[in-house]
This record gives sequence, C-alpha cells and structure tokens, in this order.
Amino acid sequence: MTDLEVCVDTIAGVHAAKAGGAARVELCAALSEGGLTPPLGLMRAAADVNIPCYAMIRPRSGLFDFAEEEVEMMLHDVDAAKGAGLAGVVLGVQNESGALDVDTLKRLKSAAEDMGTNLHRVIDVVPDPLKALDDAIQLGFDRVLTSGGAPEAPDGLDLIKAMVKHASGRISVMPGCGLTPDNVAQVVAETGVTEVHAACTIPVSDIETFSDFDPPTGRMKTDADTVRRMVSALSA
Repeated sequence: MTDLEVCVDTIAGVHAAKAGGAARVELCAALSEGGLTPPLGLMRAAADVNIPCYAMIRPRSGLFDFAEEEVEMMLHDVDAAKGAGLAGVVLGVQNESGALDVDTLKRLKSAAEDMGTNLHRVIDVVPDPLKALDDAIQLGFDRVLTSGGAPEAPDGLDLIKAMVKHASGRISVMPGCGLTPDNVAQVVAETGVTEVHAACTIPVSDIETFSDFDPPTGRMKTDADTVRRMVSALSA
C-alpha cells in the first residue's frame, strides 16, 4: 500500500488527517504561502496526537536562498520541533548558484539529530534535480518531496520517474502538489512510488469565514473525508 502524507496548518487539520487514515502529517503554518514554520504551540499540540508529524522549517516564503541570520532561526526552529517531541523536520536550502546548499543542510541535519528528515520541493527549483537527489541521499534524508519540476505532480511524471529510477531505493521519492483522489492512483501506477503528499483541503464555509478580513480567494481546511478518499484510492 502507498502511504499518504497530508500537509496541514491547524491542529484541526492534524486530527482530520489522522481520522482520514493518513500515515504522516507535514505540519506547517500558512499553507497559502507554500508552508512556513509552524508555531511552537501548534508543534506541541500536534505531538500529542497519535500520528507522526514532521515540521516544515522555512522562515519565509519565496526561494530558499536563506541568509545566515535566517539559518540561525531555522536551527532554533529545529530545536523547537525536537523539543516538542515531533517525529521529524522538513528542510531545504539553496546556495548562490541555486543548487542545494549542502553545508547548511548538514548543519540543520546535525541539529535534528535522530529525527526523521524530508527534503522539500527545493528540488523542483535547482538546476540539476538528479544531482540534488544524490546530495540528499549522501546527507541521509529519508525522502524527497517533488512535483517533478512542474507546477503540479501529474505534469511532472517524466522527471519523477527518472528520480525514482535514479534513487534505486536509496531514498523515497514522494510526489506532491495537485494530487487528488481522482488522479493519485494513476500517478502511483506510472511512477512506482510508495508515498505521496497532498493537502486534502476543501473551502471553508461562509459561516466559518470572517469575510471582511479573509483573503479574496477564501480559506481552505483539511478535510477528513478527502483524506479517506485518497487513502481508499491508494489501497484499491
């Protein structure tokens, strides 16, 4: 069976992911920004839920060329996630050339000690994804999240398949972005992956919305039924 990781940015989302049968949670703040470091209170609350949670370590949106001051913030955030009792962290840093910043990732990995570690979609914006995959393997990452260099994973299948072949079981390649209960089985069948990543969100209803202050696009929330349908599609 293929495992499902669900990205969430609320404690209600953690509970919805668990109720729907997800194998793991990527814990974030601000999914609308692509996911940022969650607050310590959310980390601690999530650690009390019986599902493995990996904290996104990303101090701001945009590309992943972080200044030293931001790296220091990330090191503190890794310590916070570890202290909160989370299962792992999600990392990604680029150097000036756009490739993975291996030295900085070594520092972050060292801070994480024996926590699980995922490399996030920084791999979709580096000049040479297969070289970055080799770097991730050498650094000891457990898995890498990727959309295959495309805006959504179903459009990046060629690179995802190439990454799976190149990895040859040395690291888990986990497609994410744009996956739904209707397309996830086909993505798995075409790529041979054993894990996938999805948001599993639905729009927040009008009665849950403070309309004068919510963004024009509307807010989203993790939906347990969508998680269940994803899990069902993966186990069919």
